[in-house]
Amino acid sequence: MSSNTILGFDFGTKSIGVAIGQAITGSAQPLKALKATDGTPDWSLIEALIKEWQPDIVVVGLPLNMDGTEQEMTQRARKFANRIHGRFGVPIATQDERLTTADAKARLFEYGGYKALSKGQVDSVSAVLIIESYFENQLYTD
Repeated sequence: MSSNTILGFDFGTKSIGVAIGQAITGSAQPLKALKATDGTPDWSLIEALIKEWQPDIVVVGLPLNMDGTEQEMTQRARKFANRIHGRFGVPIATQDERLTTADAKARLFEYGGYKALSKGQVDSVSAVLIIESYFENQLYTD
């Protein structure tokens, strides 16, 4: 697998979850979620993340309908991914994220009950799950 460091985003209109993953361990950790205004983040914060982590690839979760069809948020997440590529020149991948929010809530609940379920934490754990499912896909496609 060629991509070693992966920066993952769970795109949302008010909050964008962020995680960093390492291919060598096949694992990821949540970072602090970014606030967004109608889907627009503070791009300087994304630039700082890219400078700090120097990812080999950025993975953005694609919110699809359960039947796999696209919705308005799918287009917005794809546009967000394209903007990251356009601004910072990093390679981009998108990853189906149909079940990540429910999985993130379940995982956080295991760790800390309802107290653990702040919106930003759920979004960043969703970003962890997006990276983990990206890793699983790479194992089957490489």
